[in-house]
Amino acid sequence: MAGASAAFSARAASPCAPPSLLPNRIHPRPHCKLWVSPSPTWQEARGHLRCQEVPDSPGASSAAAAKPEGLRKAKLPARARRDKPQPHSFTHRLLVAALKGHSGSVSCLDFSSSGKYLASCADDRTVRLWSTRDFTAREHRCLRANVELDHAELVRFSPDCRAFIVWLANGETIRVYKMTKKDDGNFTFTATSEDFPKKHKAPVINIGIAETGKFIMTASSDTTILIWNLKGEVLASINTNQMNNAYAAVSPCGRFVASCGFTPDVKVWEVCFGKSGDFREVTRAFELKGHTAGIHYFSFSNDSRRMATVSKDGTWKFWDTDVEYKKQQDPYLLLTGKCEVTEPCHIALSPDAHVAAISCGTSIIVYNTRRGEEEERFVGVHGQYITDLAFDTSSRYLVSCGDRAIRVFHNTAGYRAVVEEMETMLKKTANKATRERLEQQITSARKALAAIYGRKH
Repeated sequence: MAGASAAFSARAASPCAPPSLLPNRIHPRPHCKLWVSPSPTWQEARGHLRCQEVPDSPGASSAAAAKPEGLRKAKLPARARRDKPQPHSFTHRLLVAALKGHSGSVSCLDFSSSGKYLASCADDRTVRLWSTRDFTAREHRCLRANVELDHAELVRFSPDCRAFIVWLANGETIRVYKMTKKDDGNFTFTATSEDFPKKHKAPVINIGIAETGKFIMTASSDTTILIWNLKGEVLASINTNQMNNAYAAVSPCGRFVASCGFTPDVKVWEVCFGKSGDFREVTRAFELKGHTAGIHYFSFSNDSRRMATVSKDGTWKFWDTDVEYKKQQDPYLLLTGKCEVTEPCHIALSPDAHVAAISCGTSIIVYNTRRGEEEERFVGVHGQYITDLAFDTSSRYLVSCGDRAIRVFHNTAGYRAVVEEMETMLKKTANKATRERLEQQITSARKALAAIYGRKH
């Protein structure tokens, strides 16, 4: 996105308290009472109160007659607010840290391509940046970017880590923030002077930036995926023809966009550019076929050569997508595993493709991808449904969010998978240098496991 920095003129982002949503005066009708639903609708949550007719009673009639009309006052409840998630207690021997700083529900996580930072956004009108180096520290400091007059539902880093984009909940559009590093190592955050234009007609479910920095993707819950350039101009519109989109994403290599939904397949397109960097077309690449019901979620490995999917049919699948699709070669199904599926459901494939983590409701189950066996189970991780799940770029940590906290776990299943894979390779090689390298990797993984399980909690 560095090449597009000139297109982003800046304005300072500053916190702003929300304006009062209640009118200055409310004149209740006679024999009406103000009523707030125990489960308020969005209108009520924004301060629009409902009136409910109640039958007259002798007491009410006499009270009405005793006081003149102008002297009776309605006792109003406090302005309706979004319920804040309650603190949730969770402990586990593999829990590295609980990152606490948000005052609202955290909805999205994203690691920078450098692996140094984790971005999170919540309905408290802030985006926070956490240093991954501090995950194992006692204190977890973060940098805060304020979202003016709105809050972010989704956040994504630019490839060069000099900017990030957010999807605005109320504005229903993309806003770009530039990150400027100060002498003390901290950042200042500056929002662009103009947000992207509104184009979607349905709620947006995900956004992404290509690692190449050539395009931005937005996907909505109907069947629409839009491809944008960095200036906020639409390059292409994709109709997925999947009845509805459940999820969509840009591949880590930056070449592909993919979607899943009501139909039992994942569709993948290539976004094509010319040698000079000019956009050409979006063309169908390949499909993942094999599930018997709609697909909730999918995930890529870091090199985009592997994918994992989880479906309503109660299975998750592991795929080899390193194929010559231009020669009509289809992806290979490597593994099918059974799993518990309750909505909302997410799947995250580790960058090295050794393990897959599936979240259902408030719990997480981790599987190895060699045999599909369950390796770890974390129950009741959050006080609310898990909203995002991701591995860090090194595959050392698994991170989840769902209430006000972000929880970080050791990826012990990944270390065990490395040991198993390296031992298998060690038996097949006679080259001395290769054997030494494999033995070093095995020793390193075993030391990491010993340190994790030897840690006192």
